[in-house]
Amino acid sequence: MEEVIVYDQGFNGNEWYVIAIIVTAFLFIWVLPNIFTFTQTLYTLLIGIVFGLMFDHTIAIPPFDFYDIGDNSSYEIWDFVSYGMYAPFGYLYIYFYKRLGVHGFYTIPYILAWTVLSIGIEWLGVLVGVFHYKHGYRLYFSIPIYLFLQSVHLFIYSVLFPEPHAIKKTVKKPI
Repeated sequence: MEEVIVYDQGFNGNEWYVIAIIVTAFLFIWVLPNIFTFTQTLYTLLIGIVFGLMFDHTIAIPPFDFYDIGDNSSYEIWDFVSYGMYAPFGYLYIYFYKRLGVHGFYTIPYILAWTVLSIGIEWLGVLVGVFHYKHGYRLYFSIPIYLFLQSVHLFIYSVLFPEPHAIKKTVKKPI
């Protein structure tokens, strides 16, 4: 059994960061005009949590064990709460994609811009003690992960919720 590493004790910066991100992002969503159906809203909120869980439970646990989340290396309640940070970003990512009318070539700079934003938010999370890198992991290792996840996010969204103009109608020609 692996020894538990304690990074911090008590309610302080890392917990406040998680709360601030969740509250601020959801307030932002609440203020924005709604452009999604209930199903689209549910998808955009849940996919962020799913991606966070998938990757945290892939690269943050043995055999990789590249980082810990929260006050110590064992799983605790604030680790679960921290997944709530990912939900509004999934929503806002698709919201601005649709609202700005991004398509074609402009999808690439859009994904790059969100990758930069994601790295910035992760960097702040490292500074306040939400993330603790181990075994040589570095912030820039997250870049390909964000590029991949954001590309997959857009792809899945476009498959599940195709734009009306993107649906090809089959027209039967008279014989």
